[in-house]
Amino acid sequence: MGDMGTTNHSEVTDFILVGFRVLPELHILLFLIFLLVYAMILLGNIGMMVIIMTDPRLNTPMYFFLGNLSFVDLFYSSVIAPKAMINFWSESKSISFAGCVAQLFLFALFIVTEGFLLAVMAYDRFIAICNPLLYTVQMSTRLCVQLVAGSYFCGCISSVIETSMTFTLSFCASRAIDHFYCDDRPLQRLSCSDIFIHKLVSFCLSGIIIFPTIIVIIVSYLYIVSTVLKIPSTEGRQKAFSTCSSHLGVVSVLYGAGSFMYLTPDRFPELSKVASLCYTLLTPMLNPLIYCLRNKDVKDALRRILGKNNYYHVILF
Repeated sequence: MGDMGTTNHSEVTDFILVGFRVLPELHILLFLIFLLVYAMILLGNIGMMVIIMTDPRLNTPMYFFLGNLSFVDLFYSSVIAPKAMINFWSESKSISFAGCVAQLFLFALFIVTEGFLLAVMAYDRFIAICNPLLYTVQMSTRLCVQLVAGSYFCGCISSVIETSMTFTLSFCASRAIDHFYCDDRPLQRLSCSDIFIHKLVSFCLSGIIIFPTIIVIIVSYLYIVSTVLKIPSTEGRQKAFSTCSSHLGVVSVLYGAGSFMYLTPDRFPELSKVASLCYTLLTPMLNPLIYCLRNKDVKDALRRILGKNNYYHVILF
C-alpha cells in the first residue's frame, strides 16, 4: 500500500480546480464579480501604498505597518483571483502540481504574515495611547523594521511547514480539488495517506499562530480602553478611539471570516468556498476602504494629493 501511494503521488502532474458548482450561465456573472472585486483590491491597496509613500506626514510607524498590510493584501489576493477568473472560461480548469504548491505556499505565507502584522499594529496603538511621551523612542525605526521582518519570517516558516506536510501526502483518490484554489483542507480529501499526524500538526501550528496574535490584540486593547476612559474630555476620548477603530474593523473582518471558514464542517464544501471568499477577496478589498473612511490622516493626505493634481491640471491646461 505504501508503494502504491508513493507511485500514485509521483504520477500526479496536475490537479483540477472544481471551483463553484453553479450553472454554466452563471460563470460570466461570477467572472465579472471577481473582476470588479479584484480591480478594487488593486486600486485600493496600490493607492494606499502610494499615499503613504508620497505624503511625508504619514512617515510614522503606524502607516509603515499599514503600508505593509496593503502590500500583503495585494499579493495574497493576486495569488488567488487571477487563476480563479481564468478557470471561469477554461474547460480543463487544471493547475500544475508546481503551480498548486506555489499557490498554497504563497497564500499561507501572506495570510499568516497579515495576522502577525495586525498584532504588531495593535501593539503600536497600545504604545501610542498608553505611553505617548515614549512613543518615538520605543517605536524606533529599527524596531518597526524588525517587527515587520519578524512577521514575514513567521509567515514563511509556517508556510514551509504546512506546504511540505501537505505535498508529502499521497494523492490517489482523485485529481479534482473541490475548491477554487489549492487549499490544505480540500487537498487532504484527495489523499490516501493517514492524515492524523498531518491534522494534529496543522492544529498545533494554527494554535501557535492564532492564540499569541489574538492575545496581543486583546491585551493591547484592554490597556487602551482603560487608558482612554481616564481621559477627562469627550473630544480626547473620541480622538483616541478614532485611531483604533480602523484597526479593530480590519481585525474583525479577517478573524471573523477566518473563524467562519475553519469552523465550518468539512462536509459542506460549498459553504467553505463562500467563507473562503470573505478572507481571500473581501478582506483585502475592505481594508483600504476601512482605513480611508475611518482615518482622518489618510483622508487628508488623499485630499492633498488630489488637490495637487488639480493644481497641475489647471497650470497645464
